[in-house]
Amino acid sequence: MPQWLLNRLFESKDQPKPTFAIQGTINWMRALSEVVNSDEFSDEITNDIYKKVQRRPKNEGADTLVFENMLMAYHNLASLDSLDKDVSHKYDVIRSAIVSWYYSTYFAASAMVAASSGSQQETHTATAKVWHSDFAEKGLLPYPFNLCLSTLVGKDVKSQIKTLRAGNSYTLNVHSTNLDEAKGACLSYLSGTADYKKWEVEERVKASRDFKNLGVDNFKTKAAQSLRDDALNKGQVNYLFQAFRYRGKANYRDSIFLSYGNSYEDKMDLFVSDLKDVTSAFVRVASIYCQKRVVKGDWELFISDLEENTRLTLPVNIMKI
Repeated sequence: MPQWLLNRLFESKDQPKPTFAIQGTINWMRALSEVVNSDEFSDEITNDIYKKVQRRPKNEGADTLVFENMLMAYHNLASLDSLDKDVSHKYDVIRSAIVSWYYSTYFAASAMVAASSGSQQETHTATAKVWHSDFAEKGLLPYPFNLCLSTLVGKDVKSQIKTLRAGNSYTLNVHSTNLDEAKGACLSYLSGTADYKKWEVEERVKASRDFKNLGVDNFKTKAAQSLRDDALNKGQVNYLFQAFRYRGKANYRDSIFLSYGNSYEDKMDLFVSDLKDVTSAFVRVASIYCQKRVVKGDWELFISDLEENTRLTLPVNIMKI
């Protein structure tokens, strides 16, 4: 009885083909890793972006949030480091590795938000929105973490993606081996996430009272299109929204694709290593920014304290400025 479980899932819900789903999962992380390990990503580039960032007035509560979130980012990165180094069969831990990647990213971004505005959001979506306005829209991120869209209107997304591509025709079908391939794949994932977010918004609009009052079931009328486009125009895509979608595919929606069917054993070791490299790069960016915002000298006290008291095996050098 070949692939009994897969057939059963196909019968019960819209289940993506495992081969297609895992290809995009592996290739996006490969592309990000290719960039952060290139000459186009460095402390010098990040420091240049943040050279005008001013230390804020003393805010102990907000600074404590920064340190707490960076500790959690560091802990999840340490988990990912151990999964990379200490596990021989990566298929066994691949979902856990993606979850560690996501939460390290999320906590590092939360630390950045706390360092920027002193705020703490109640949901992951709210954090992504504040991070969008505080960093993505202000150009306060290095490539590739700066890739973003501030609308979900279809024609505008296509126009912006075309501009960003600047003739680059590579897509997420490529397992990147150079920067051009990596940049094309990154833009494909940005575009794909925009399509997904657009679908989410359209579903919310269809469920709204205003839409139901129109007495229609699609967006063919001008009134329905106006409702939809008003909502889409407020939509956003950034690295955090992409990360949230990525984690959701691994942890909830596409249940079967990471551990079933065709073998990608030859790419799994590199995949976990890519997850770690990309996480390390993002944590580094957050560290450089946060150090510039907290009380002078406190970042160094934070690092010294971890060096003395952490029980984790991962050196804290990634956060040392």
